[in-house]
Amino acid sequence: MRRTLALLAVAATSMVALAFLIPLGLIVREIAHGRAMAEAERQASALVPVLAITVDPARLTHAVLSTGARDRIAVHLPGGGSVGRVRADAETVAAVSRLTRAITSETSTGYLLLRPVALDGDRTVVIEIFVPSSDLSRGVATSWAVLTGVATVLVVGSVLVGDRLGVRVVRSARRLGRAASALGAGDLSVRIEPEGPPELVAAGEAFNTMADRVVQLLAAEREMAADLSHRLRTPLTALRLSLDHLGPEAEQSRRSLSRLESEVDEIIAAARRPSRAPKFVYCDAAQVLRERLTFWSALAEDQQRPWELIGASTPIRVPVAAGELNAVVDALLGNVFRHTPEGTAFTVTLHQGSGTVGMLIADAGPGISDPETALRRGASGSGSTGLGLDIARQLAESSGGAMRIDASSLGGARVQLWFRTDQRDPTPRATRRLVGNRWSRKKATR
Repeated sequence: MRRTLALLAVAATSMVALAFLIPLGLIVREIAHGRAMAEAERQASALVPVLAITVDPARLTHAVLSTGARDRIAVHLPGGGSVGRVRADAETVAAVSRLTRAITSETSTGYLLLRPVALDGDRTVVIEIFVPSSDLSRGVATSWAVLTGVATVLVVGSVLVGDRLGVRVVRSARRLGRAASALGAGDLSVRIEPEGPPELVAAGEAFNTMADRVVQLLAAEREMAADLSHRLRTPLTALRLSLDHLGPEAEQSRRSLSRLESEVDEIIAAARRPSRAPKFVYCDAAQVLRERLTFWSALAEDQQRPWELIGASTPIRVPVAAGELNAVVDALLGNVFRHTPEGTAFTVTLHQGSGTVGMLIADAGPGISDPETALRRGASGSGSTGLGLDIARQLAESSGGAMRIDASSLGGARVQLWFRTDQRDPTPRATRRLVGNRWSRKKATR
């Protein structure tokens, strides 16, 4: 903005200066030209009284020398003679002698002023005054230099004034931008002191109001998440007591219940934790997939589902928390088990590229007829909320990646999650929901 204001000041002041200085420069040149010709007229007029007294060449020579410009003055006598250095040709002098007014003639080195002087006896004397080009432009260069200096001072002054105004605007805009960046990074305590032009003051006040409102909304959402999580503990406790009476056959269900309870506890802790800027976290995606496939393999065996895990033999780091990646993998695998018939095969592939890591979950089911609709929560059809896919999409975008849905080589649907691993500061593209809002409903997929 400062550069723009400076350029605007330069353009505006330059146009104004040129609009005045160009005519002034031309006037100065015309004044210098007129002054030189007026001086020549004065010198010619000084010889007229002498010519009225005598036309003797000796006396005229003395009169010419007394003017101090003997190299520039010549007198053409009636009999054809002349005094001084002659520059005009005879034809021009003869033509002027028949006139009653002075004329000027331009030469390669200046101007000639030829003035006829009528004497008694119908005699005419022509006075020749040479005005060199240097006299015609004397003082013009100095005057133009002064005008150029004035224009430069005006332009520099306007730039300085515009820059000072720009500093005031830019400083306020930068403070507002830094505060907005800090708020987006999770610092909910940031506020600014509005200053600058009235428009930026209004924007600063609106920013402070927005920040206060965000803090209030997040506090209310945390309280709601913590309250709902607390309410889940009672039915979970009752369910555990019921499972304890079923003996060893319910061991798998008890492990699942224990994991659900730990996640509820984590939701409560996250909801009670003060808001702060997100920390950069990483996890081993290969290890997460191996653990979750081990968990789901028992159900796959019961439903006679062939499955395969590809590319998870070596550690592969992704810039997301292990707990969040666990929830996303469970949501996507839960979609496969919920929305495909028993016996449907599926594969999970982990692919590491240049600066990206891809997690591909494909199945041999009926597929997804409208992937765009499936990505919108509550619009995926079949009694589904679409929350699972929405959670997966947000997790991918939080690392700067993306999520895509297409047809798999098995004939069904393929969900692709791509995570960016080559950026230093993976900032979410959109504000992510609280962990409590995601995990408390992670099983409500698609």
